[in-house]
Amino acid sequence: MRIGVSVPEPTGPRALGQLRDSLLRAADDGFSSAWMAHIFGLDALTALAAAGGGTGGIELGTAVVPAYPRHPAALAQQALTAALALGGRLCLGIGASHRVVIEGMYGHSFDRPAAHMSEYLSILLPLLAGQPAEFAGATMRARIGLSTPRAGDVPVMLAALGPGMLRLAGQRTAGTILWMTGPGTIRDYIVPRITAAARQAGRPDPRVVCILPVCVTDDPDAARARAAKVFAAYGDLPSYRAMLDREGAAGPADVAIIGDEEAVARQILALADCGVTDFVAGEYAKGDERERTRQLLRRLASGELRAAPGRTPRGGPRGWPA
Repeated sequence: MRIGVSVPEPTGPRALGQLRDSLLRAADDGFSSAWMAHIFGLDALTALAAAGGGTGGIELGTAVVPAYPRHPAALAQQALTAALALGGRLCLGIGASHRVVIEGMYGHSFDRPAAHMSEYLSILLPLLAGQPAEFAGATMRARIGLSTPRAGDVPVMLAALGPGMLRLAGQRTAGTILWMTGPGTIRDYIVPRITAAARQAGRPDPRVVCILPVCVTDDPDAARARAAKVFAAYGDLPSYRAMLDREGAAGPADVAIIGDEEAVARQILALADCGVTDFVAGEYAKGDERERTRQLLRRLASGELRAAPGRTPRGGPRGWPA
């Protein structure tokens, strides 16, 4: 299981400089990947292209770009350009977003998002592969080719939680990017569905990128209360609420990974047994706890701490100091 980090949203006139600093530190700390959200601040693809050059071999990903506001040909052109700027290190994470955003803010219809995403991929994927796209569907149309230079393949990953999206992710993309989804739900619901879809389509087993809040602390109650406040909005969005309900979690704080070094390491390592291929830490601690969290994540990324072979999710990490 690879270990990555989610970079904090940069702000202010030095936003790109802040982002570059975060990416350089992630690379120096030995993480396999760094992921940037695309919400209402910087455009994630543009920002990664501008700030991510010269940051070593670390994979840089978007988690995730909403598909509805951009025609897939425009997104393909932008992603290919960003991948060229990054020397082929881009992973394009896309998603449908949420009704409150797509209908309430952008004014687009959010009906049948899985069907819309299927049509979207029918245009996006061939263009990313250097082929022309000719498609006419109910919601998307295109007859276009691009001359954008390519720096190798641009893997596409789909934020998939519902059955239709998981089927699409397995059949047609490199995998899925998860948020607010606990270990039991990943093991019993996400991984079986996306893996079965990939195998039925004759594709390799998909990547499963799991992003969860992480905090190393000696005061787990306070850290959980802070998580409940910071991530409260995600407990009200229907797609995440459905995953929390599957997990039996009252709210986002209940799926956050919180505790001392040993407890956090155990919880993260256990995700590999659930089928997670990439764990991405959403660091939200402050002060000394933030540095303790990063130090532990560095040890996990280096392979210093590993789960014992055949150990169940309740087992502790091999190599943990006595």
